[in-house]
Amino acid sequence: MLRFHVGGKVVEKVDLLRKSHWAWRLDVWPFAIIYVLWLTTVVPSIDFGDALIVLGGLVALHILVWLFTAWSVDFKCFVQYSKVNDIHHADACKITPAKFSGSKEVVPLHFRKLQAGSSSSSVDLEEIYFDFRKQCFIFSKEKETFFKLPYPTKETIGYYLKSTGHGSEAKAFAATEKWGRNVFDYPQPTFQKLMKEHIMEPFFVFQVFCVGLWCLDEYWYYSLFTLFMLFMFESTMAKSRLKTLTELRRVRVDGQTLMVYRCGKWVKLSGTDLLPGDVVSIGRNSGPNGEDKAVPADMLILAGSAIVNEAILTGESTPQWKVSIMGRGIEEKLSIKRDKSHVLFGGTKILQHTPDKAFPLKTPDGGCVAVVLRTGFETSQGKLMRTILFSTDRVTANSWESGLFILFLVVFALIAAGYVLKKGLEDPTRSKYKLLLSCSLIITSVIPPELPMELSIAVNTSLIALARRGIFCTEPFRIPFAGKEFCGVGGLTSSMELESDMSNVSVRTVEILASCHALVYVDNKLVGDPLEKAALKGIDWSYKSDEKAMPKRGSGNAVQIVQRHHFASHLKRMAVVVRIQEEFFAFVKGAPETIQDRLIDVPSSYVETYKKYTRQGSRVLALAFKSLPDMTVSEARSLDRDIVESGLTFAGFAVFNCPIRADSARVLSELKASSHDLVMITGDQALTACHVASQVHIVSKPALILGPARNGDGYEWISTDETQMFQYSEKEVEALSESHDLCVGGDCIEMLQQTSAVLQVIPYVKVFARVAPEQKELIMTTFKTVGRITLMCGDGTNDVGALKQADVGVALLNAVPPIQSGNSSSEKSKDESMKSIKSKKSKPTLEATGKATILNGEGSSKGKGTTRSDTNLSAGNRHLTAAEIQRQKLKKMMDELNEEGDGHAAPVVKLGDASMASPFTAKHASVAPTTDIIRQGRSTLVTTLQMFKILGLNCLATAYVLSVMYLDGVKLGDVQATISGVFTAAFFLFISHARPLPTLSAARPHPNVFCSYVLLSLLGQFAIHLCFLISSVNEAEKHMPDECIEPDSDFHPNLVNTVSYMVSMMIQVATFAVNYMGHPFNQSVSENKPFLYALLAAVGFFTVIASDLFRDLNDWLKLVPLPVGLRNKLLIWALLMYLACYFWERLLRWAFPGKVPAWKKRQRLAASNLEKKKHV
Repeated sequence: MLRFHVGGKVVEKVDLLRKSHWAWRLDVWPFAIIYVLWLTTVVPSIDFGDALIVLGGLVALHILVWLFTAWSVDFKCFVQYSKVNDIHHADACKITPAKFSGSKEVVPLHFRKLQAGSSSSSVDLEEIYFDFRKQCFIFSKEKETFFKLPYPTKETIGYYLKSTGHGSEAKAFAATEKWGRNVFDYPQPTFQKLMKEHIMEPFFVFQVFCVGLWCLDEYWYYSLFTLFMLFMFESTMAKSRLKTLTELRRVRVDGQTLMVYRCGKWVKLSGTDLLPGDVVSIGRNSGPNGEDKAVPADMLILAGSAIVNEAILTGESTPQWKVSIMGRGIEEKLSIKRDKSHVLFGGTKILQHTPDKAFPLKTPDGGCVAVVLRTGFETSQGKLMRTILFSTDRVTANSWESGLFILFLVVFALIAAGYVLKKGLEDPTRSKYKLLLSCSLIITSVIPPELPMELSIAVNTSLIALARRGIFCTEPFRIPFAGKEFCGVGGLTSSMELESDMSNVSVRTVEILASCHALVYVDNKLVGDPLEKAALKGIDWSYKSDEKAMPKRGSGNAVQIVQRHHFASHLKRMAVVVRIQEEFFAFVKGAPETIQDRLIDVPSSYVETYKKYTRQGSRVLALAFKSLPDMTVSEARSLDRDIVESGLTFAGFAVFNCPIRADSARVLSELKASSHDLVMITGDQALTACHVASQVHIVSKPALILGPARNGDGYEWISTDETQMFQYSEKEVEALSESHDLCVGGDCIEMLQQTSAVLQVIPYVKVFARVAPEQKELIMTTFKTVGRITLMCGDGTNDVGALKQADVGVALLNAVPPIQSGNSSSEKSKDESMKSIKSKKSKPTLEATGKATILNGEGSSKGKGTTRSDTNLSAGNRHLTAAEIQRQKLKKMMDELNEEGDGHAAPVVKLGDASMASPFTAKHASVAPTTDIIRQGRSTLVTTLQMFKILGLNCLATAYVLSVMYLDGVKLGDVQATISGVFTAAFFLFISHARPLPTLSAARPHPNVFCSYVLLSLLGQFAIHLCFLISSVNEAEKHMPDECIEPDSDFHPNLVNTVSYMVSMMIQVATFAVNYMGHPFNQSVSENKPFLYALLAAVGFFTVIASDLFRDLNDWLKLVPLPVGLRNKLLIWALLMYLACYFWERLLRWAFPGKVPAWKKRQRLAASNLEKKKHV
């Protein structure tokens, strides 16, 4: 079979397949043969009723095989496709995506003919391609593999400056064929399609099967109602997904009309008709209602400049300045990541633009000239849309753990069913049909139909609690992950101020601060980097819309800006050419280490001074200048950037102080105390980062920073005060991390990637400084590879990739948390976030206005104080049938879900909140939401774990009761079964409403269902229950007259039945009481009032029915009176059983506390696997 290794960010490998004819599929012909065999051999040889049972089994198997093709892509390929060795014989391919990028898929393979360019040689070229997640991959014969459809984004600067658009209609047509239209087209999923997906889930199929069995056992009313409930539950889930996907479809490419240079003339075209390579005229373009139109595609500015609001992509509310590529070297290759300041991104809004009159190609409407680079789903906005649509697998409630756990229970049920079958077949008088039915019921009794609902209620309770605190969640089933994670990072600093006493600073230094910046007036408002605004305010100068800076008071000359060379992150500096009176000067500011190389003479204390301030956690910029010879303004404008920025004279340092937010240190020390490892990822300089990290308890040991060695040979670790040095070796990193906290910069991460040492180093690092966005993603995937569960806080697009990769990504939005009446904690956090406005992991503050996106329904927090009790059903509804009671119980659960599903479900999150990039969105500027999320996560994790344990114990007991009792002819009455069901539902509801404690404990919950603690606890308690059951039933048999119980007859009350019913109810209640997990995560039993009252009610109920106080009640329940001696024995044994279980559970909790997952072993394993791969 042909397999191609693509090895990209999206696709790992491609397998070629050919679809089989329907008759030759493995889910058709083998079964056709089996059915014929059934007709010819089975039907004649056995009783027709038995033959139908066999047919039922075959049909069930056939349906199961068919369902498996929907559940597993590999199985589907095995059954419905054949493998091929020639690409021309293939008509589909199986795509294996790259790690952490979702699940496998089968997509069709397309062939198309392309006309060759010249008309004389009309040779048809063939192109073979497939579309996977809105990206096109083309087969290359030379490279013998598939590669992504290329866009013109990596050409030289000279190539773009020469571009004149598509010169002929034929070229434009060919480009449309190649790249398609500039639209986001994805099919609107219908409700039916989503519903079908939900109904095909393994869990749901199993539930429907169980309902069928209940019907056969004449529980009609109850089973059909259960079925109806399941459909209601699944359809509410499908509805909410549909709502989210419909919201996404509203994001469109702006169809504004633009002037485009095609076939040598300017023509009007819609934004959706743009093609890569088109030359367009773009500017601020308002719609009919005055709203700004968005840029329709990613484009490179050739002439002119623009100020752009990029909040929709980055969440960054500071407008960005975009300039043309005119001044750049012609031979340089474009890199969109590096040259962001020249690129207009799709979806962003132009606030104002300045055309360039000198450019040879004149625009008819006075816009900037730009060339289109990428369209459709390849633009930055399109990539964000793809991330949201296709990213990481959905974490669902019925995950593999619940599946495995159920399998574990099924083994016990199978043993019980096998025992019944064996004994039943020995007795020829029993009905085979009833026997098989009871065996099936034993097996399916293992899974209560409420399980998915119970799990969802636990998660929903957390969703509401989080939404009340202004935290919204788009992937609810990630909440339990938050209970397991180890590591958080986040925005820690608040507003900037310039540390200064301006009286003794030279005039030149003040002039540099006043003019060397990218501030600009938009609609008569000064906008730009808060750091630069702080500087202007600190020196008390004003800046006018005509690009002139003036002192507000005192005598000083006005500074006129002539030309700006904007800040570029790879250069780490910016420059301006200014005119003061009649003289020209170049003013430059930037990172101290880059300016140092451009000074004519460096002051002796230069390095020492800037390092002194960065060690204190301040941000330091170096200022420098040089005077320029006499020249005209146009000559000054055309000066090369390198000339402007070299041969400079030092003018001083600007030191900005960024105080750490009041709550950051508190929150992080709480996280550390609750046994989490903290890691900081920042764009700041390493020394500043280490200082901030030490103030907020991330760094507690002496810090070492990785950097190039002084002697130029290799790398070395240097302490912050430069007194200690260690030679760098990837082998010794683990040992070094025991005694020191390590810090690594972005440039060193590149070195680690080149030397394949990422896995050996990154897991041990505490502080990452000067990190690029894709490096953040690398850090997250590395942590996941070594088996650590991560929570990350971030904001803006810089963090999108990393937030998506984290197990729990929290986007912090610089908005105000929702205000609620009477909720003092949120009032307080509102004030805090107004005070500390917003910051990006120690970036300067942003005004809270830019992004106060109000999410629908977020302010309405309906107080859900009333938790109605279920237990009053039993007394008040004496005249109801069992099935009606069961129906009320299920209806109540549905109301619970719907009430939480509509009024409180996380509101639909819109594009423009970084939330589109991460499962959680917090409307706070601080890292405080992380503790809320972790508290809720732990609470949900503990609740689901205890639910599994309780379900497990109940199921084991039920399997025993159904099997052994069945053989003795003992059945449970309809009313009896329903009453116990009502109790179970009430208890489950109340445990899922347990609230988490306000402080995080150092103890950790058990992350998995499968651990020695859970298994030992289950087996130990089950053994105690079994002793109690068997001894009670034996005791009852002694008191019973030797009457004969007819197997398969209708239900008759008798002593054994009464005792076994009471005992199984007592066991049920004891199970809830013993396995309830209170402190240190949730409220204890005494604090969770509804649960406490339900327990007391249950105990009271037993005492009443055992002591036979109300004869009418016992008659209705079909219970016979107990002899006094037996009654007392039962109550004493029940107490002993409870105490035994209680002490066993407490012993295990003490012996097996929750541990921090051991990741170092996984890290060594991953690293050694990588080594092996390298040697291969």
